[in-house]
Amino acid sequence: MSSSTLPKNASLVNIGTHSLALYTHGPEPSCPKDPVVLFISGVASSSLNWTAVVRLLPPSLRSYTYDRSGFRNSELSPLEPTAENIALELSLLIKKAPILNPLIIVGHSWAGVLINEFIALTGNGPHIAGLVLVDANHETMPDILNVNDPVLSVIAEGVHPYAGRGIEAEHKFTQEEWDAFKSDQFSEKTLLIGEKEDSEHYAPSFETLRKKELGKKQPLVGDKPVYVIGGMRSRDWSGLYKAGVEKGNGTEEQRSHVRELIRTADEKSDGLMKKHLKLSTKSKLVFAYESGHFVQLTQPDIVVDGVKWVLENLQPSS
Repeated sequence: MSSSTLPKNASLVNIGTHSLALYTHGPEPSCPKDPVVLFISGVASSSLNWTAVVRLLPPSLRSYTYDRSGFRNSELSPLEPTAENIALELSLLIKKAPILNPLIIVGHSWAGVLINEFIALTGNGPHIAGLVLVDANHETMPDILNVNDPVLSVIAEGVHPYAGRGIEAEHKFTQEEWDAFKSDQFSEKTLLIGEKEDSEHYAPSFETLRKKELGKKQPLVGDKPVYVIGGMRSRDWSGLYKAGVEKGNGTEEQRSHVRELIRTADEKSDGLMKKHLKLSTKSKLVFAYESGHFVQLTQPDIVVDGVKWVLENLQPSS
């Protein structure tokens, strides 16, 4: 891709096998010890889902978004998009860019797994300042909360994912930002790599991470601040259920099954979010009660609050 077609704040960073698109926001840090923010997207998502959060960050704060291999302005990787390979490529991006300041890593959904793989690969060194986990996946999630329940998919067949979940009406993007986000999400390029991540590598990544037994090494990031944000899965699923039933989808048995999913979703999610607190001796859990899973789209201010809390709770040595 020609650099002339990239946004002004973007650069293509060669990580050895191919190039990844890195976007800078905010001024250059004045000191090498000043923390910067790095955003990691969930499965099948590019950097654009952080647009509202980045806009709302303190203007003096440097932050970075990036596109994983195959998404938006990044080139395809010769490696399969497993969580381990994504963590490896992220570590190379940070090294080659280079991003030298300590990182406040903010991750949504599957990024919960990706961040743990990144820490497993690079260690809990001075490159990590703190974490903000946005309704992030815990390694035990598949045994507790099946977010890809096939019966839910039957009920939601033909329902637009953003309209059904209420995101179309409740997002906090400008119209221009929302149009760009949707255009990218439904582009052929994103759909291809997103399907590969989601259908081939998402589910196996949990077992791969569990086998590393990071739970035995808690607190994984010591006393570095960790801010955990929980979304309300029931909001998403209730919207999809209502829209699906209006279309006549599902048998009564299937609808009953989904109603039970909805009834228990938030309690199960609550337990999973609490498990993230073990990552640090200095952690905090809040809930985005007006959001489903995509908190960064509908309540970006809560994600910004998380970044600010981490900044306020950093050790002076950080």
